[in-house]
Amino acid sequence: MPGRVCCCCAALRPRYKRLVDNIFPEDPKDGLVKADMEKLTFYAVSAPEKLDRIGAYLAERLTRDVARHRYGYVLIAMEALDQLLMACHSQSIKPFVESFLHMVAKLLESGEPKLQVLGTNSFVKFANIEEDTPSYHRRYDFFVSRFSAMCHSRDPDPEIQNEIRIAGIRGIQGVVRKAVNDELRATIWEPQHMDKIVPSLLFNMQKIEDIDSRIGPPSSPTVGVKEENPSVLAENCFRELLGRATYGNMNNAVRPVFAHLDHHKLWDPNEFAVSCFKIIMYSIQAQYSHHVIQEILGHLDVRKRDSARVRAGIIQVLLEAVAIAAKGSIGPTVLEVFNTLLKHLRISVDFELSDRRNSCESSTLSISSKESDERIVQNAIIQTIGFFGSNLPDYQRSEIMMFIMSKVPVLGATSQSLDPSNLGDLGTRRIQIMLLRSLLMVTSGYKATTISNALPAPFLDPLLSPSLMEDSELRQLVLEILHNLIDRHDNRAKLRGIRIIPDVSDLKIKRDKISRQDVSFMKKHGQQLYRHIYLGCKEEDNVQKNFELLFTSLALTTIELANEEVVIDLIRVAIALQDIAIINEDNLPMFNRCGVMALVAAYLNFLSQMIAVPAFCQHVSKVIETRSVEAAYFLPETIFKDKSNLPKSLEKDETDLFFLTNKIAESLGGSGYNVERLSVPYVPQVTDEDRLSRRKSIVDTVSLQVDILSGCGVEDKVDNTEEITFEALKKAIDNNGLEEQEKEKRRLVIEKFQKAPFEEIAAQCETKANLLHDRLAQILELTIRPPPSPSGTMTMTAGHPHYHSVPVYEMKFPDLCVY
Repeated sequence: MPGRVCCCCAALRPRYKRLVDNIFPEDPKDGLVKADMEKLTFYAVSAPEKLDRIGAYLAERLTRDVARHRYGYVLIAMEALDQLLMACHSQSIKPFVESFLHMVAKLLESGEPKLQVLGTNSFVKFANIEEDTPSYHRRYDFFVSRFSAMCHSRDPDPEIQNEIRIAGIRGIQGVVRKAVNDELRATIWEPQHMDKIVPSLLFNMQKIEDIDSRIGPPSSPTVGVKEENPSVLAENCFRELLGRATYGNMNNAVRPVFAHLDHHKLWDPNEFAVSCFKIIMYSIQAQYSHHVIQEILGHLDVRKRDSARVRAGIIQVLLEAVAIAAKGSIGPTVLEVFNTLLKHLRISVDFELSDRRNSCESSTLSISSKESDERIVQNAIIQTIGFFGSNLPDYQRSEIMMFIMSKVPVLGATSQSLDPSNLGDLGTRRIQIMLLRSLLMVTSGYKATTISNALPAPFLDPLLSPSLMEDSELRQLVLEILHNLIDRHDNRAKLRGIRIIPDVSDLKIKRDKISRQDVSFMKKHGQQLYRHIYLGCKEEDNVQKNFELLFTSLALTTIELANEEVVIDLIRVAIALQDIAIINEDNLPMFNRCGVMALVAAYLNFLSQMIAVPAFCQHVSKVIETRSVEAAYFLPETIFKDKSNLPKSLEKDETDLFFLTNKIAESLGGSGYNVERLSVPYVPQVTDEDRLSRRKSIVDTVSLQVDILSGCGVEDKVDNTEEITFEALKKAIDNNGLEEQEKEKRRLVIEKFQKAPFEEIAAQCETKANLLHDRLAQILELTIRPPPSPSGTMTMTAGHPHYHSVPVYEMKFPDLCVY
């Protein structure tokens, strides 16, 4: 009787339960009963409204089997669920999915690794199913947290640990695919999810990289090994995640990377950080590259007080990101990149100088490690600026050149942000060198159609400023920048090194006809270039490299910018340089004087062959031959290789050793050159900055010596009465010599105004007028003062007024006021 009752009860059970029970065999080792599974699948497809009940009953059985550790039946239940999911695609599958996800969550919560892997595999299969309609209430918060935790598994068994981590990575990949394909995909990009997903992937990429770095470079793995490698799987998942990121959620995906690198101190060394951002830059869409660059710049600002090596690591990452982004879309971050880098360059110089001051106070002579680390930071910044600038189009590169030049501390001009007032002379020089090195890298490879585009006045004026001539290294950088911008046919490499070139035609110099724009540029700014070269030769701290760069500057100017008028000007400059060495008003060392003579010889030899005037070439060759026999120290091949054979003095009467103006004028006049201006000695124009410069100004030697003010009072006046002697009376009576001198002076003035270039005359007149105006202003400032008053005068001291009365008996009145 009880058996019949049981049979009756079993017959009364719902059909879906009976079909579900039938798929489970008596022995779990036999596996899923396929015939009954087909019946259950047919029933679910025929009656989709029963799917939710089927799912709930399967979940009930699975929960019971998990609690009783009957893992065989758990495997069968999950296999049945997977087959039902693959077979059913109706709208009624939504409630069934909820039961399915509940069962997967149960498996993931269990402490059994096999069940966790089983649940992950089922979830991955579910993630690959495309649903017909979106689910507006489903969330994957639990799965994100659980899969992320599995990625950090610390199981003592390495094989199990590796298996769980792989399952966690595959689970995250499934969540990403499912959430992104869903219309509600924005939820997966929320910061609370990204803060778990991204570090979990980076953790596995980092761990395997550490192992590889200890073992050595990994060999190319097979496909099977790649699938079992958490590092490869995590990297693929990371790439897929970034590839699906859009404009609005890019930052949320990148910021956790910085947090992970900071937490694990992976900026020094930064190999892993560089590899991460390479993956990021190559995985995201090209139009979003500037978002990543902005994030790196922002993080650099946040870590600006960290150690130098950390900042250098971040800048190196920025360099790699910029190198990739420069090939695609840069976005609006061009000036922001340079502005931030220049700001950090200033910060690094501040740190270096403060460390140097501390070292001096502690009497430490060697360069500290912190100071050398700051040099690493500065070099990294310069390299980043140069690489970024060299990859920009020409129109953007010209703007960056102007932007960097505006930051260089130059006398008489205020920089926009890099204020050197608090740095002192050493800090200012350091900033100037760093910025010019950056500018040198940006201008490398720049090819402008006209020289006026490459050297506009707002750029050229500060570049040729006297402030950038106070140091040998500064002058070298300025000349190299000029070479980058003037050399438009890549001739500089052929002119490297100062030497007497036997045959210039062997160099195969490339040149075009001088354009009208270039001729106009030389009329406006040629005097600036001549002046810079002229003054650069007069510096006492010049070394061989300075003379080599000066020679290259003259040669490139001849190739790129020289018409007949410019050729005459360049010859005048060369003769003036020769006079510097011969007359030696600046008391230059003998090496510098011989170096200038060698520079003039090398350049005139080059120029004579370029313009191909036979008589001129003959004169230059004759002088060089004479020097090679009698004064080899006047030739570059000798003076720069053997400095021990310097002469004790230079004889002015040895005309055979010098290039003579009259001989050059005769040789060029017969070939149609206008040689009248050759008789006018070259005098460099004087600028306002010369009067402001701290260096010995050219104003002191070229302009009028209007020393009206001596800085002394009435009581300090010097008795200037001249002693009357027989010779003085004789000179006063004999006026013939004075009249001849006056006539010669008038003749020279008239000749100068007839033959000298208008720009040169205007520059000298303007200089004299400015000097006279300045002197008069100083005189008036000292003489025109308010008269003393018995009531006293008010002065401000520490913000408080003080009155100083003057007694009447101490006041000095004019004679007409006294009676």
